[in-house]
Amino acid sequence: MDPTNHQPSGKRERATLGGGCFWCLEAVFQELRGVEQVISGYAGGHLPNPTYEQVLTGRTGHAEVVQVTFDPDQISYRDLLRVFFTVHDPTTPNRQGADVGPQYRSIILYHSPEQERIAREVMAEVAESGVWGRPLVTELVPFQAFYPAEEYHQNYYRRNPHAGYCQVVIAPKVAKLRAHFMDRLKG
Repeated sequence: MDPTNHQPSGKRERATLGGGCFWCLEAVFQELRGVEQVISGYAGGHLPNPTYEQVLTGRTGHAEVVQVTFDPDQISYRDLLRVFFTVHDPTTPNRQGADVGPQYRSIILYHSPEQERIAREVMAEVAESGVWGRPLVTELVPFQAFYPAEEYHQNYYRRNPHAGYCQVVIAPKVAKLRAHFMDRLKG
């Protein structure tokens, strides 16, 4: 995959988001109508073509992220961000639950000035709502490169639904998505 990752042609767009372990976000976004592909990977760092083991050290600058290809006629970038801010805690720096380190930070890597504008608006909405009770620490940075994670990380929840981490950490996030965004789910 080309690490420069230009926007897809036609009416498809990409969103690149990190909010803890990429397995969680991947499982959530795969459920949404209008989402065509979700790839787990790494972005936001300085090391080209990092491995999971390198990112895990916290020294590459990369976050675990998902790159979501979606049809904006079916789901908007704004709605993707609303889901994002519902299913992870954007107030804990460098951590989501037991996953600790800069690779688990909350981050939005915008692909266009329009995505940046929308992200700022949604972040302001979330902050003003007080739903999290603490200030947001989500980074908002321009997209530069995306590196897909190793194959064994792709579709992790679908392939391992009964694994301990999936049951304890991912399943509650998927349940939260289903409770809050029932009208946005795939048929």
